[in-house]
Amino acid sequence: MSTRLPVRPRPTARANPSRALALGAIAGPVLFTLAWLVLGFVSPGYTVSGTHIAPYSLVSQPISGLGMGDTAPFMNTAFVLSGLLLLAGVIGVFQGNAGTGRPAARWLSTVLLALSPVGLVVVGLFDLDSPVPHFTGAALIYMLPILSFPLAGRYLRGIPRWRRFGNGLLIAGALTLLLTAIFLMTFDENTTAAGHGIGGLTQRILFTEVLAWFAAMGWWARRQPEA
Repeated sequence: MSTRLPVRPRPTARANPSRALALGAIAGPVLFTLAWLVLGFVSPGYTVSGTHIAPYSLVSQPISGLGMGDTAPFMNTAFVLSGLLLLAGVIGVFQGNAGTGRPAARWLSTVLLALSPVGLVVVGLFDLDSPVPHFTGAALIYMLPILSFPLAGRYLRGIPRWRRFGNGLLIAGALTLLLTAIFLMTFDENTTAAGHGIGGLTQRILFTEVLAWFAAMGWWARRQPEA
């Protein structure tokens, strides 16, 4: 009479929600960049505060101009969706580092970085005809990283597998400060309304740099081995 040994079920890989959420840090910036790039070529212009600005120019006009006129439903939706995806990505990245010590620094980094995607949502909900919330949201997107990138970098440098990226974020804060200064020096409302200047171009360079760091953060989190 043969005796059968009990068959133990094979352990199944558990889905890691943090790694899944981290994809948002890549998807959000990609969606946002594609939106302003495509819509920038099809926008017939827009009207803000009673002033009609046409034609639309990727070089002279701000991205927020696409949130007005015919392209408004698409661009504002992209603002909100990109912000929500990026917010999920930031949460996923830092959830994945839970248990690495310094919980206060981890939560501070999470909150400060999360305010930039919140800014994207705010800009999508309040267009240029609501200047106070609109420009507050814009400042969260591109000015707060001057502080949040270095602070998050200091925290991440304490995690061996994140040390190189943390060092990069220290540089990112200084680079964002430089690009913000260039944007503010080249952007003028009257010049923009006349369809001149390069404020739209310098703003796009700034936004691309900031969002590229978020996307790189999501990619770095995804390439880490499963815990």
